[in-house]
Amino acid sequence: MTAPRVLDVREGAIEPDSFDLVLHHLKLGGLLAYPTETVYGFGGTPTPGVIEKLRALKEREREKPLMLLVPDMEAVCDLTWTPEAIELAEVFWPGSVTLVLSDPGVRYPEGVRGSQGTVAVRVSPHPLVQKLVSGIGGPIISTSANPTGAPPAMDAQGALAAAVAMGAGEELWVLDAGGLEPSSPSTIIDCSGAEPVVLRQGTIPLERVRCVLPGVQLSSAEPERGSARVAAGSTRMPVVSND
Repeated sequence: MTAPRVLDVREGAIEPDSFDLVLHHLKLGGLLAYPTETVYGFGGTPTPGVIEKLRALKEREREKPLMLLVPDMEAVCDLTWTPEAIELAEVFWPGSVTLVLSDPGVRYPEGVRGSQGTVAVRVSPHPLVQKLVSGIGGPIISTSANPTGAPPAMDAQGALAAAVAMGAGEELWVLDAGGLEPSSPSTIIDCSGAEPVVLRQGTIPLERVRCVLPGVQLSSAEPERGSARVAAGSTRMPVVSND
């Protein structure tokens, strides 16, 4: 098996024609390992074939949907945008907040659309991600570049090693944009119900979210930071896995 291809995409290292090849690879159903604002991730276009490739690569349980990195709100305007979701996006995007929104029209494929009829989306501030989603004119899948249960990759070498260990070959290209600083994962907020619920506290703490939505609740499955207490009132469980 041919090993994954590694491309140096640091500033000034890649020619426009070479980046066009990356976009062509994506559009043909190829996989990427690429940096986000938090960790290196595996991804591709949100098509059934690519979803199955990523599930097989990560040996992922079918009940765990994959999230999408999107260019902007308009790119996923077919999801249900509650007033709270709009406010959160306007304040925190681009940024490390993932919003879980309802997909009443079943516009997204199983594997991105969870069993509860929701899709998790985020606008990443990483310039390479912005270039990718702008270049293909839509969302790309993001799942952390690591075997399930292992620490996520923080540089291209870690992503390459993980990909090879998991059996990836030439269908996966690794985009080397340099190393990332240690970071918490994105904060996940479920906006699909009557009231928004923080499913996971990450880079954006609960206190900061409550500056925007004072009444936002914390999932009963997610402990308060610095405390063993959990919030009452919500029993909704996370509907998206790590970045």
